[in-house]
Amino acid sequence: MQTAYISHPDCLKHDMGIYHPECPQRLVAIENELKASGLLSVLQCYDAPLASVEQLARAHTQSYIESVHQAAPRTGLIALDPDTTMNPFTLNAALRAAGAVVLATELVLSGKVDNAFCAIRPPGHHAESDRAMGFCVFNNIAVGVAHAIHAYQLQRVAILDFDVHHGNGSEEIFRDNPHVMLCSTFQHPFYPYCGADSGNPRMINVPLQRGSDGVVFRKAVTNDWLPALDTFKPEMIFVSAGFDAHKDDDMAQLQFCDNDYVWITEQIKALANQHAGGRIVSALEGGYELKSLGRCATAHIRVLNTN
Repeated sequence: MQTAYISHPDCLKHDMGIYHPECPQRLVAIENELKASGLLSVLQCYDAPLASVEQLARAHTQSYIESVHQAAPRTGLIALDPDTTMNPFTLNAALRAAGAVVLATELVLSGKVDNAFCAIRPPGHHAESDRAMGFCVFNNIAVGVAHAIHAYQLQRVAILDFDVHHGNGSEEIFRDNPHVMLCSTFQHPFYPYCGADSGNPRMINVPLQRGSDGVVFRKAVTNDWLPALDTFKPEMIFVSAGFDAHKDDDMAQLQFCDNDYVWITEQIKALANQHAGGRIVSALEGGYELKSLGRCATAHIRVLNTN
């Protein structure tokens, strides 16, 4: 089993301020835990390329892409939305983050690796086709999914999102695309205050009440995600891997534990082996308590890298 690990030093240079929870130390925490576990040395490591305008334009409007390029400051910070700011290095970090998922898609679909994890920031699943939102500039997973459909002619692609926040951007981008199924669990009511009723049979949204633990999460996946995915039979699976539903993460109020992330990764691998030839691309979304983030991301990657 070969797992690609894709990141880039540019992703560390994106910094929204000393007190912002979406900080460069998130990637450091993951890499330190991977090194300490010995896992990093057995992964296939790649530097993330810059996503092209053409690749971005499959998920975002041309006018939005141009506006992000034009907004990039030479000094200081500028706000794209109340939660999302750019410094002089943000544009390249965001292009690398989206480019990482494109590269991961190509590596997996060409058979060079079995699956891939993208350790990237800024995250992506809140970014809609025409706006930044919730720490996200470009929708990294959406760019990868669109690349898989366009460049490799895949007909059925699934996005599985276990971040504590609903992946509203992924839903907005793919709501009317018959080639994509989105399965999402998230705390509700909670930011971004949507998603509880998608009215779309390919958007499998399962809102979880504040305080829900791993038992509730596993029941939601087993009862709602898996039957829909078995019917859909995805040819490839993309994962919006947010670790902010952990009980130690005070950004939200769900109560997942480390083993819940092991369990969901095992379910995803079994599903991918059954329907998708094992093809999985996972990308970092949320997770803001550094110790639990490092542990859970490492546990997730360890399962990906295990036969």
